[in-house]
Amino acid sequence: MSRAFVNEDNAAAQADQPVERQVSAQPNYVTPSGLAQLQARVAQLQALHGQHAAKGDQADKQRIADIERDLRYFNQRLQSAQVVVPTSMDQVRIGHWVTFVDEHDHEQRVQLVGEDQADAASGLINWGSPLGRALLGAKVGDEVIWERPVGNLAIEIIAIELD
Repeated sequence: MSRAFVNEDNAAAQADQPVERQVSAQPNYVTPSGLAQLQARVAQLQALHGQHAAKGDQADKQRIADIERDLRYFNQRLQSAQVVVPTSMDQVRIGHWVTFVDEHDHEQRVQLVGEDQADAASGLINWGSPLGRALLGAKVGDEVIWERPVGNLAIEIIAIELD
């Protein structure tokens, strides 16, 4: 067999391998509900893997590879999770709900969470995002600068709450 065909076969096999999910370099701080979500995701992926693997030769090999990639990622996230349970409300911490008002009198309420739990549409903000970094450590009455791509925005913290 020609070397060209061997190399093509190797390239095709490598192309079928899923690209690994990138793991953030920032510490993996999670809220208790974020930890529960990670645990549920791992359990869901394990069940899904079992269902697909049980099909034997009929199984979609690419789907199994994708599930295994996601399992590696979420298992790693679960292993590195550092649960943060805020107690005092003197300063904004991960897990706190924060209400702030901007210089245009627009009020917003968000919760600082870990990156795997973040969902901006639901008000769940990654603590390492520009908004999260601006809020972290602030106190009620503090004015902080939210550095945004469209321009900086001054915001004032008006409330800090637990769940």
